[in-house]
Amino acid sequence: MMARNGDVVLGWDEQGSGDTLLLIHGLGYARWGWEPLLPLLDGHFRVISFDNRGIGDSSVPPGPYDAAQMAGDALAVLDDAGVERAHVVGTSLGGMIAQEVALAAPGRVDRLVLIATNPGTPHAYPMPETTVRLLTEAPAWDPAVALRRFVENALGPAPDAGIVERILEHRTSQPQSPDGWAAQAAAGTTFHGGDRARGITAPTLLISGEEDRVVDPRNTTLLGEMIPESTTSLIADAGHLVFWEHPRTVADRIIDFLT
Repeated sequence: MMARNGDVVLGWDEQGSGDTLLLIHGLGYARWGWEPLLPLLDGHFRVISFDNRGIGDSSVPPGPYDAAQMAGDALAVLDDAGVERAHVVGTSLGGMIAQEVALAAPGRVDRLVLIATNPGTPHAYPMPETTVRLLTEAPAWDPAVALRRFVENALGPAPDAGIVERILEHRTSQPQSPDGWAAQAAAGTTFHGGDRARGITAPTLLISGEEDRVVDPRNTTLLGEMIPESTTSLIADAGHLVFWEHPRTVADRIIDFLT
């Protein structure tokens, strides 16, 4: 199915039934990135997932993008699906977008789940040095080597080889254009949350892997201190893609929180 936000076309899917749950993914991941969670959630909710602008079946308009603009895309998907109010789950960049949705349209968000994300500048803890170094060195490497390193870095200290290969299969069979990646990345680096997270009124669950090397997990605790009605859940032996490594644990915590 295809939604529109102005000139931008947004590919989306739905499965399951019940209260609506909107999933918003992060940089470099299309809606396939929810693969481990979908079969665990769709027995409880009507789950809607979509491709952010810049990837997958969605348009790749000229960048840079910003999180507020991409929040408008998320709301356009809800409009196209005929949904007035939904639970919203966002991970990484998608968590920034989800914060913008909750702030711009609080009446449309029932409960909010933020995974492996941060409140934006100036308060966020900076990107861990491991990822900063990887971003600096990767342009000199063979692209296939660089992609593998980025996937491994997004997992815990001992990445599961099967998970790595599955993600690489998706990313190589449905490659994102460099322009789309750069435009999405700009939305993350320019996200100025400030103290605005204090204005989020939706009950919020915050989840992070304790070994996240992409977004410092202390940001999850920081968001928990900012958002008035929030619960924080840190998961051991997990990296940035915590729901790929521990899908059942993450799904159970989401289901318990939303129901």
